[in-house]
Amino acid sequence: MRLSIVDLGTVAPGTTKTDALADALKTARHAERLGFHRVWFAEHHLSRSGASHHPELLIAAAASLTSSIRLGSGAVLMNHYSPFKVAEMFQQLEAMAPGRIDLGMGRATAGPVLDLALQQNRQQPAQADHQQQVLETLAWLHESFPDDHPFHGHPLMPSVPSRPQTWLLGSSPNGSNLAAGLGIGYTFAGFINPAGAASALRHYREVFAPQGFGLDSPRAILEVNVAVGDTQDEGLRLAYSPKGYYSRLRRAGREAGSVMVPTPDEAAAELSQAEKDEPTSITAGQWPRFVAGGPEQVRATLEQMAAESGADEIMVQDLIAAPVARRHSHELLAQAFGLEPRPGTAAPAAEDAS
Repeated sequence: MRLSIVDLGTVAPGTTKTDALADALKTARHAERLGFHRVWFAEHHLSRSGASHHPELLIAAAASLTSSIRLGSGAVLMNHYSPFKVAEMFQQLEAMAPGRIDLGMGRATAGPVLDLALQQNRQQPAQADHQQQVLETLAWLHESFPDDHPFHGHPLMPSVPSRPQTWLLGSSPNGSNLAAGLGIGYTFAGFINPAGAASALRHYREVFAPQGFGLDSPRAILEVNVAVGDTQDEGLRLAYSPKGYYSRLRRAGREAGSVMVPTPDEAAAELSQAEKDEPTSITAGQWPRFVAGGPEQVRATLEQMAAESGADEIMVQDLIAAPVARRHSHELLAQAFGLEPRPGTAAPAAEDAS
């Protein structure tokens, strides 16, 4: 089982976004040493809790600090950008770190203010066609415009032979159909829609059709929110932070952008008993929003999820408040799955208690 990480640039309580960005790069180096397959960086805007606003910047920085781990976006929000801009930017990243770049593509709305701020033409509402934007991005990367298309015959970087891997990120059956029809990788956000994850990933595999965009067979990733502690109780305590964050989001309404990730103790004081007791393993056949516990319990849950969904890879999202606890969770997970540390990399530096 391949394991990977999507990093949100989580701002720890009492710290700054500068600290969070430094921690994100430290996480990438740490993940490489532990044997994780890839690290992706999120795109979130006007959010106090996350510092990863533009994943391509963190990808470039992490590429200069690592040598073997794959790096990518989880995800570029295609409804806001020119396909040419996205394709050229990621082809340049591929030129900087050949064979290590992933272009994860998604879409999202962040409300009328931010959507308008990101929109180039403000005279009329945006009419973004997600499928067309993804297809045009792929056509730029793979030089597959028809002969009579105005963009035909304009290669991005002809001296760079490799291309970034392309992935579609989603949380609904629509995404599985699009990724399968385009013949690219598919990543399902199980922490958003745990009930729909297994069926969507199985459907993607069943209807996958190669289109010459880099894959001859399906490749599927399941994203899961994970918190691992040295013991079952410690893992469950760490999961109070993501539970508390989403509880705060529900209460915040239009002020959701100001919500911060709480410490486990802060969350414990805010959560109801029912919220604290929300399952963190598969219960009565139902997948949880958060997977938490000790290493062996978490491994068993993730292996069952992978078996039921047919996922090739588990990508860990976490909202553990303290960076050291976050990286320790990654270390425990790597050990539980028997990941092989990468040879030739320096031993992890001693962590402080932050």
